[in-house]
Amino acid sequence: MTKAVIPVAGLGTRFLPATKSTPKEMLPIVDKPAIQYVVEEAVAAGLDDVLMITGRNKRSIEDHFDRAYELEEALRVKKDFDRLDSVRASSELAQVHYVRQGEPRGLGHAVLCSAAHVGDEPFAVLLGDDLIDVREPLLKRMIEVRRTYGGSVIALMEVEPEQVSLYGCAAIQPTDEPDVVTVTDLVEKPSPDQAPSRWAIIGRYICDPEIFDVLRETPPGRGGEIQLTDALRELARNGSTGGGSVHGVLFRGKRYDTGNKIDYLRTVVEFACDRPDLAAEFLPWLSDFLAERESGPTR
Repeated sequence: MTKAVIPVAGLGTRFLPATKSTPKEMLPIVDKPAIQYVVEEAVAAGLDDVLMITGRNKRSIEDHFDRAYELEEALRVKKDFDRLDSVRASSELAQVHYVRQGEPRGLGHAVLCSAAHVGDEPFAVLLGDDLIDVREPLLKRMIEVRRTYGGSVIALMEVEPEQVSLYGCAAIQPTDEPDVVTVTDLVEKPSPDQAPSRWAIIGRYICDPEIFDVLRETPPGRGGEIQLTDALRELARNGSTGGGSVHGVLFRGKRYDTGNKIDYLRTVVEFACDRPDLAAEFLPWLSDFLAERESGPTR
């Protein structure tokens, strides 16, 4: 496997007005845009052929992963080599390609837009709203599971009952490996009383190319969109031993959600606290700030 697909065509309405002209994927997590962390994760797992499914007003994403010769020259003249290296890093990560999703017809449609580029190969899908801790080799593990079992592989994380309606949830059966399950059914954003389990799909998938044929026949589902979950459900229910099987990796590590304002802010703070170059100054300030807020009324 060498190919990763990253859908970035969403409008980012939860972050308006900031995302009126700036893609939500370019919002910074400290000093790097969120999308760069996702590409770095793909590359760390050995996927250096990255296809982004874009939409209108996403040009700055392409610019970020391109060379910036004038900026690089200005930094070189100033002998600011640390910043020069950081600027060059994004353009040297991977071979990054782009295709436009003409209209917002759902995640399944976005993945279908990658068919010509992916061809008859298994590929990863990474959603930009989910960041996985760099110390967690989730994607590598999913690729290993694909090699062992074939078919498609999804990442599953246990959530609280009141959160199941925010995710696609899986009906699962154990295998001989404690972190691997067979997926027998999937339900997109079920009510708590209809959820087959508390194991929810997070934004990492390994897809068999058979998924394209299923997506072409998948009608619009929840929200009038073509759902990737519905196509994977069809494969899971078929239970075939080839491309149709679906397995899950039970992920118990650290995941950061940047899809809404509160979780985005939490992510920025956590990343800052984990940065050796920032933590020594930031953590004492944060502690003092919280103590001051707790001791008296805010201004």
